[in-house]
Amino acid sequence: MNILLCCSAGMSTSLLVEKMKTAAEDMNVKAKIWAVGVGEVKNHLEEADVLLIGPQIRYKLPQLKKETDIYNIPAEVINPVDYGTINGKNVLERAMELINQ
Repeated sequence: MNILLCCSAGMSTSLLVEKMKTAAEDMNVKAKIWAVGVGEVKNHLEEADVLLIGPQIRYKLPQLKKETDIYNIPAEVINPVDYGTINGKNVLERAMELINQ
């Protein structure tokens, strides 16, 4: 499974990506998880199964949904509490739910 995260510049989600990777290892889930800035999303959608958006750019969701709809992949804003507490396990589990819908 390929989980793409996006924030304003691709930097603030990097710690969350690491926590998600650790959670995936702990759960024996094979996943590629990476983060990019909002301007780079289009270049990465072909290889993504889901797009998770940082809460600080939630206003970009309608625009990004137009892009993800082309590839038929789900997009959602990351739960602000999970984002703020860097809860990689919860964010990973939500990504897996979205992929398996």
